[in-house]
Amino acid sequence: MKEYGFGVDIGGTTIKFGLFRTDGTLLEKWEIPTDTSDSGKHILSDIVASVHGKMVEKDLTKEQVQGIGIGVPGSVDRSGVVNRAVNLGWGVVPIEQELSELSGMFVKAANDANVAALGEYWMGSGREYDSIVMVTLGTGIGGGVIIDGKILTGANGAGGEIGHIVVNEQEIEACGCGHYGCIEQYASATGIVRMAKRTLANTAEDTPLKGFGDSLTAKDIFDLAKEGDKTACEIIEDVCGLLGATIAQICCVVDPDAVIIGGGVSKAGQILIDYLQEPFRSHVFHACKDTKLCLASLGNDAGIYGAAGLLL
Repeated sequence: MKEYGFGVDIGGTTIKFGLFRTDGTLLEKWEIPTDTSDSGKHILSDIVASVHGKMVEKDLTKEQVQGIGIGVPGSVDRSGVVNRAVNLGWGVVPIEQELSELSGMFVKAANDANVAALGEYWMGSGREYDSIVMVTLGTGIGGGVIIDGKILTGANGAGGEIGHIVVNEQEIEACGCGHYGCIEQYASATGIVRMAKRTLANTAEDTPLKGFGDSLTAKDIFDLAKEGDKTACEIIEDVCGLLGATIAQICCVVDPDAVIIGGGVSKAGQILIDYLQEPFRSHVFHACKDTKLCLASLGNDAGIYGAAGLLL
């Protein structure tokens, strides 16, 4: 094993980089804008330029670098081919091959949610466990499954697409995936707001939530729930009821040591775990009742940690 490695996390707005020792020590992190012009054709060359620039700055040679690990917002199959990354403008891109040819280094790629899960497993809240499921609650819902240290990629690179488990067959609004009633429609940041607006339209309760109008966010709802607002508490209870039951179903299939909750919504803190516990316990198969539910600890750095972890 060589001494250094790069972890790269591609987002729709920025590309995050980390220079690591291969023992997991983060030496430096930085980011550049994501250039999605011309169907994202400049992204890989921008990554190589940034990595090579850092190597020059740190006086590193390719012989000292294990390679580049990279997380991508799209499905990545076992051969390192991206099958559509809509936010980047990509169709089918053989990312490992192309980036390796451009950089002259070994490259390993995976879906960004899977990579974040690997980061938490390797150096975050999952480091004491053998197998974890990570659920990322952001604009949408992503996920990753790590079994005995290995990412569960699946035959089509779609392993861990937790956000598209259907929980409500009566839903009349379509999810972004084209189906109806996915958990993403209820427990993502946008889903929580959507649930709140439905509740507010049908309640006579006097609540400060009504004063936010279109500016209402998931954070506002959690903040008011922490203050004891009845309507906010009811909304969080409904959201976590669906999410807790969904996590219980996942555990019946995967049986992990722990389920780690990350993404922007997880910044609500312990209140999220507290509200998830009862619906999780009431739905989970008895053999999985001791599965731990905990918050992610690496925040926005989980992606670069996990990307570097791919190299190992």
